[in-house]
Amino acid sequence: MLSEPLLTTRHEDGLDVPLLVWRATDPLRAVSSASLGGGIGVRHWVVNATVPMSYDRDDPAVHLAALAHGLGLDGPGVGLLTGVDVAEVVARTDGGVRVWATVGLGTPIRAAEPAPVALGERVGTVNIVVYVPVRLSDAALVNAVATATEAKAQAITELGLAATGTPTDAVAVLCPVDGPEFAYGGPRSTWGAPLARAVHAAVLAGGSGAVVPWSDRLNG
Repeated sequence: MLSEPLLTTRHEDGLDVPLLVWRATDPLRAVSSASLGGGIGVRHWVVNATVPMSYDRDDPAVHLAALAHGLGLDGPGVGLLTGVDVAEVVARTDGGVRVWATVGLGTPIRAAEPAPVALGERVGTVNIVVYVPVRLSDAALVNAVATATEAKAQAITELGLAATGTPTDAVAVLCPVDGPEFAYGGPRSTWGAPLARAVHAAVLAGGSGAVVPWSDRLNG
Protein backbone atom coordinates (compact mmCIF):
# COMPACT_ATOMS: atom_id res chain seq x y z
CA MET A 1 0.00 0.00 0.00
CA LEU A 2 1.14 3.53 -0.74
CA SER A 3 0.42 6.14 1.91
CA GLU A 4 -1.32 9.43 1.33
CA PRO A 5 1.35 12.06 0.65
CA LEU A 6 2.77 14.02 3.55
CA LEU A 7 3.39 17.69 2.83
CA THR A 8 6.60 18.87 4.45
CA THR A 9 9.45 21.29 3.77
CA ARG A 10 13.22 21.27 3.58
CA HIS A 11 15.45 24.27 4.30
CA GLU A 12 17.40 25.09 1.17
CA ASP A 13 19.18 28.26 0.04
CA GLY A 14 17.70 30.11 3.00
CA LEU A 15 14.13 29.12 2.16
CA ASP A 16 11.63 26.55 3.44
CA VAL A 17 10.78 24.71 0.22
CA PRO A 18 7.78 22.32 0.05
CA LEU A 19 7.84 18.68 -0.93
CA LEU A 20 5.49 15.70 -0.84
CA VAL A 21 6.47 12.31 0.53
CA TRP A 22 4.69 8.99 -0.04
CA ARG A 23 5.81 5.94 1.92
CA ALA A 24 5.07 2.33 1.06
CA THR A 25 3.98 0.06 3.90
CA ASP A 26 5.60 -2.79 1.93
CA PRO A 27 7.96 -2.60 -1.06
CA LEU A 28 6.14 -1.90 -4.32
CA ARG A 29 6.81 -2.66 -7.97
CA ALA A 30 7.14 0.55 -9.94
CA VAL A 31 7.74 1.97 -13.37
CA SER A 32 8.73 5.59 -13.72
CA SER A 33 10.28 8.18 -16.01
CA ALA A 34 11.64 10.07 -12.98
CA SER A 35 15.17 11.44 -12.64
CA LEU A 36 15.67 9.28 -9.55
CA GLY A 37 14.33 5.74 -9.50
CA GLY A 38 13.31 5.67 -13.14
CA GLY A 39 12.77 2.42 -15.02
CA ILE A 40 11.17 -0.71 -13.56
CA GLY A 41 12.03 -2.04 -10.11
CA VAL A 42 11.05 -2.31 -6.46
CA ARG A 43 10.60 1.03 -4.72
CA HIS A 44 9.90 2.07 -1.12
CA TRP A 45 8.88 5.71 -1.38
CA VAL A 46 8.08 8.63 -3.70
CA VAL A 47 9.14 12.27 -3.34
CA ASN A 48 7.75 15.17 -5.39
CA ALA A 49 9.82 18.26 -4.62
CA THR A 50 9.22 21.88 -5.52
CA VAL A 51 12.21 23.75 -6.92
CA PRO A 52 12.56 27.40 -7.96
CA MET A 53 12.10 28.19 -11.64
CA SER A 54 15.75 29.28 -11.61
CA TYR A 55 16.76 25.67 -10.87
CA ASP A 56 19.79 24.83 -12.96
CA ARG A 57 21.42 21.82 -11.33
CA ASP A 58 22.61 19.19 -13.78
CA ASP A 59 22.48 16.39 -11.19
CA PRO A 60 18.79 16.14 -10.20
CA ALA A 61 19.12 12.48 -9.19
CA VAL A 62 21.90 13.36 -6.74
CA HIS A 63 19.85 16.26 -5.40
CA LEU A 64 16.78 14.07 -4.92
CA ALA A 65 18.82 11.34 -3.24
CA ALA A 66 20.11 13.92 -0.77
CA LEU A 67 16.57 15.09 -0.07
CA ALA A 68 15.47 11.50 0.54
CA HIS A 69 18.39 10.96 2.92
CA GLY A 70 17.43 14.10 4.81
CA LEU A 71 13.91 12.73 5.20
CA GLY A 72 15.17 9.43 6.57
CA LEU A 73 13.89 7.45 3.59
CA ASP A 74 15.51 4.04 3.21
CA GLY A 75 15.96 1.88 0.16
CA PRO A 76 15.31 2.79 -3.48
CA GLY A 77 12.55 5.24 -4.31
CA VAL A 78 11.21 7.59 -6.96
CA GLY A 79 12.13 11.28 -7.00
CA LEU A 80 10.32 13.98 -8.99
CA LEU A 81 10.94 17.73 -9.35
CA THR A 82 8.58 20.56 -10.30
CA GLY A 83 8.34 24.34 -10.28
CA VAL A 84 4.76 24.03 -9.01
CA ASP A 85 3.95 24.41 -5.32
CA VAL A 86 3.36 20.74 -4.49
CA ALA A 87 0.85 21.81 -1.83
CA GLU A 88 -1.48 22.21 -4.83
CA VAL A 89 -1.50 18.44 -5.42
CA VAL A 90 -4.79 17.03 -6.74
CA ALA A 91 -5.90 13.54 -5.67
CA ARG A 92 -8.48 11.36 -7.43
CA THR A 93 -9.58 7.74 -7.02
CA ASP A 94 -11.49 5.43 -9.34
CA GLY A 95 -12.24 1.76 -8.85
CA GLY A 96 -9.43 1.28 -6.34
CA VAL A 97 -6.82 3.18 -8.38
CA ARG A 98 -5.40 6.26 -6.64
CA VAL A 99 -3.81 9.16 -8.49
CA TRP A 100 -2.04 12.32 -7.39
CA ALA A 101 -1.03 15.06 -9.82
CA THR A 102 0.80 18.37 -9.57
CA VAL A 103 -0.14 20.28 -12.69
CA GLY A 104 1.84 23.12 -14.23
CA LEU A 105 0.88 24.00 -17.79
CA GLY A 106 2.76 27.25 -18.36
CA THR A 107 4.87 25.68 -21.10
CA PRO A 108 2.47 23.49 -23.09
CA ILE A 109 3.87 21.71 -26.13
CA ARG A 110 2.75 19.17 -28.68
CA ALA A 111 4.97 16.11 -28.61
CA ALA A 112 5.53 16.05 -32.37
CA GLU A 113 6.56 19.42 -33.75
CA PRO A 114 8.19 20.11 -37.13
CA ALA A 115 11.07 21.81 -35.32
CA PRO A 116 11.98 22.58 -31.70
CA VAL A 117 10.23 25.64 -30.34
CA ALA A 118 11.68 28.19 -27.94
CA LEU A 119 10.57 27.61 -24.35
CA GLY A 120 9.79 30.36 -21.88
CA GLU A 121 10.54 30.49 -18.19
CA ARG A 122 7.03 29.72 -17.02
CA VAL A 123 6.10 26.76 -14.87
CA GLY A 124 5.54 23.72 -17.01
CA THR A 125 5.66 20.29 -15.37
CA VAL A 126 2.91 17.72 -14.87
CA ASN A 127 3.97 15.06 -12.36
CA ILE A 128 1.64 12.08 -11.93
CA VAL A 129 1.87 9.40 -9.23
CA VAL A 130 -0.41 6.36 -9.59
CA TYR A 131 -1.10 3.47 -7.22
CA VAL A 132 -2.82 0.38 -8.63
CA PRO A 133 -3.90 -2.09 -5.90
CA VAL A 134 -2.99 -5.26 -7.84
CA ARG A 135 0.23 -6.67 -9.26
CA LEU A 136 0.85 -5.65 -12.87
CA SER A 137 3.22 -7.45 -15.23
CA ASP A 138 6.18 -5.54 -16.65
CA ALA A 139 4.29 -5.08 -19.91
CA ALA A 140 1.18 -3.87 -18.07
CA LEU A 141 3.25 -1.35 -16.11
CA VAL A 142 4.64 0.07 -19.33
CA ASN A 143 1.14 0.06 -20.82
CA ALA A 144 -0.14 1.88 -17.71
CA VAL A 145 2.38 4.68 -18.30
CA ALA A 146 1.08 5.04 -21.86
CA THR A 147 -2.51 5.05 -20.60
CA ALA A 148 -1.74 7.72 -18.00
CA THR A 149 -0.04 9.83 -20.67
CA GLU A 150 -3.00 9.48 -23.06
CA ALA A 151 -5.41 10.49 -20.28
CA LYS A 152 -3.22 13.48 -19.40
CA ALA A 153 -3.16 14.59 -23.03
CA GLN A 154 -6.96 14.22 -23.24
CA ALA A 155 -7.40 16.44 -20.20
CA ILE A 156 -5.00 19.07 -21.56
CA THR A 157 -6.91 19.16 -24.83
CA GLU A 158 -10.19 19.57 -22.95
CA LEU A 159 -8.62 22.51 -21.09
CA GLY A 160 -8.39 24.25 -24.46
CA LEU A 161 -4.66 23.92 -25.05
CA ALA A 162 -3.22 22.73 -28.35
CA ALA A 163 -0.76 20.53 -26.47
CA THR A 164 -0.08 17.01 -25.29
CA GLY A 165 1.95 17.92 -22.22
CA THR A 166 5.04 19.88 -21.24
CA PRO A 167 8.76 19.23 -21.89
CA THR A 168 9.44 17.95 -18.36
CA ASP A 169 6.43 15.81 -17.42
CA ALA A 170 7.04 12.66 -15.37
CA VAL A 171 4.95 9.72 -14.24
CA ALA A 172 5.29 6.91 -11.71
CA VAL A 173 3.01 3.88 -11.50
CA LEU A 174 3.30 1.64 -8.44
CA CYS A 175 1.64 -1.65 -7.53
CA PRO A 176 2.05 -4.55 -5.07
CA VAL A 177 4.91 -7.02 -5.45
CA ASP A 178 2.74 -10.06 -4.65
CA GLY A 179 -0.60 -11.43 -5.78
CA PRO A 180 -2.15 -12.56 -9.05
CA GLU A 181 -0.56 -10.77 -11.99
CA PHE A 182 -2.59 -8.72 -14.45
CA ALA A 183 -1.20 -8.64 -17.97
CA TYR A 184 -2.81 -5.50 -19.37
CA GLY A 185 -2.79 -1.79 -18.54
CA GLY A 186 -4.46 -0.26 -21.59
CA PRO A 187 -7.37 2.18 -21.36
CA ARG A 188 -10.00 -0.56 -21.78
CA SER A 189 -8.38 -3.08 -19.46
CA THR A 190 -9.62 -3.96 -15.97
CA TRP A 191 -7.18 -1.63 -14.23
CA GLY A 192 -6.17 0.67 -17.07
CA ALA A 193 -9.70 2.03 -17.45
CA PRO A 194 -10.02 3.38 -13.89
CA LEU A 195 -6.42 4.57 -14.06
CA ALA A 196 -7.23 6.60 -17.17
CA ARG A 197 -10.33 8.10 -15.60
CA ALA A 198 -8.51 9.04 -12.39
CA VAL A 199 -5.55 10.62 -14.22
CA HIS A 200 -7.89 12.51 -16.54
CA ALA A 201 -9.90 13.86 -13.60
CA ALA A 202 -6.79 14.88 -11.63
CA VAL A 203 -5.10 16.69 -14.52
CA LEU A 204 -8.35 18.37 -15.56
CA ALA A 205 -8.94 19.63 -12.02
CA GLY A 206 -5.33 20.66 -11.51
CA GLY A 207 -5.16 22.48 -14.82
CA SER A 208 -8.45 24.32 -14.35
CA GLY A 209 -7.01 26.71 -11.75
CA ALA A 210 -4.35 29.34 -12.32
CA VAL A 211 -1.09 27.71 -11.21
CA VAL A 212 1.56 30.16 -10.06
CA PRO A 213 5.20 29.05 -9.98
CA TRP A 214 6.33 28.56 -6.40
CA SER A 215 9.18 31.07 -6.81
CA ASP A 216 6.69 33.68 -8.06
CA ARG A 217 4.61 33.19 -4.92
CA LEU A 218 7.61 34.32 -2.84
CA ASN A 219 7.72 37.58 -4.78
CA GLY A 220 4.04 38.23 -4.87
